Amino acid sequence: MTSFLSGLLSPGAAKHRATVATVLAVCGVVSLTACGKTIQIGDRKDPSTPAPAPAPATSSALPTTAAPAQGAGNSALQVVDSTARDAGLNGTGGTVVGAAVQETPPKWVQLSAVTSPQLPVAHLININQAALYRFDGDTAAPSQSNCNDACASKWPPVIIKEGGNVYLAGVNPKEVGAIRRQDGQVQVTVGGWPVYRFSGDAGAGDLNGQGVDGKWFAVGPTGQKAVR
Repeated sequence: MTSFLSGLLSPGAAKHRATVATVLAVCGVVSLTACGKTIQIGDRKDPSTPAPAPAPATSSALPTTAAPAQGAGNSALQVVDSTARDAGLNGTGGTVVGAAVQETPPKWVQLSAVTSPQLPVAHLININQAALYRFDGDTAAPSQSNCNDACASKWPPVIIKEGGNVYLAGVNPKEVGAIRRQDGQVQVTVGGWPVYRFSGDAGAGDLNGQGVDGKWFAVGPTGQKAVR
């Protein structure tokens, strides 16, 4: 059986440029309602904070809907099983590349599964064709980032504006989630693993972060380590 991903080399592309994958849509007709989902942003919990006391039982026979607690920090994102271009969008959504500082969260991000000459197994890139990574020091269950401050400067998290869209190519929507980081920003997860860029990747197709410190690896479409 052939893989559902196949790299396409553009004419005149550099040898080390990542190649955008050809992807078979999960659904026959791609649409937000048929193939996408809405996800909630989970707060990064401090394990030292005691859990709130359970609400007292009510004797009312009428159903009630509790309003979200103020400051709960949850907000919906839309995960769309199609590309940004399919949605009529151009540009990058506000994402940056390399060591550039992400001043404001992008309005949307795109995760695309590709293969490349350096790494011929499926791994993820963003709309700028920057390789995306996962960190063995994080956890996937529960999803939590342990890369903050200086670490996050070297390994910028893939962040997104609350209420934004995550577009996909070759990634199952069920694998995509989001967490709230220590600094309050919203970070995208795949297979529960928070995903990052690497400041040492200067351009499309670079994979300079692969294997750094034995803990950083390109991330695959289900959150797995993408290794040969």
